[in-house]
Amino acid sequence: MTDITIQALYNLEETIAADIFEKVTYPWEVLPKIHDFILELGKSLPEDIYEKRGEDIWVAKSATVAPTACLNGPLIVDEEAQIRHCAFVRGNAIVGKGAVVGNSTELKNVILFNKVQVPHYNYVGDSVLGYKSHMGAGSITSNVKSDKTPVVVKDKEILFETGLKKMGAMLGDCVEVGCNSVLNPGTIIGRNSNVYPTSCVRGVVPSGHIYKDGQNIVPKAKSL
Repeated sequence: MTDITIQALYNLEETIAADIFEKVTYPWEVLPKIHDFILELGKSLPEDIYEKRGEDIWVAKSATVAPTACLNGPLIVDEEAQIRHCAFVRGNAIVGKGAVVGNSTELKNVILFNKVQVPHYNYVGDSVLGYKSHMGAGSITSNVKSDKTPVVVKDKEILFETGLKKMGAMLGDCVEVGCNSVLNPGTIIGRNSNVYPTSCVRGVVPSGHIYKDGQNIVPKAKSL
């Protein structure tokens, strides 16, 4: 069985939202908690670093937000993050330090760790993206099954019942997702793994692997 726990996937020192991961084992368990967590955390943010914009939206003064971006709360945009042209944040989102939310990217009910990049035409919903993870242009998280039944995480023959009708993808630290890939509901990708462009991914990809297709997931070569 692949280790898909929070501890295996994420460095919690690289997010302002570390406390939300306490007392849970798997990252999808935080998804129903994001809304209330942001409301509580926002109240405690220092006013010399963050400013409140509208209802339940806190943006770091060092962050850059394009005038064409659409921001809805609850939302926290951390220091030196970039929200670029025509980005659409639907709410329940935490954008980490130095993260990039790019052109026409849509976010909903997500936690982006520090230095995450979703820079071009991405949809990221009901997902957690780890430190320095990157989604190539046009890649998306699909967060609802076609039959609308609760999402199940499948690790080979082992099934994890999430109880969630909406769950996108959990990307570990330093994951690279190739352009125009679709991460199906309940996808877990371990730290330092890569996904080939135009892939259709479901299930669990172990850490340190390359996803070429569903039958061809290989360990990455070790650097000399």
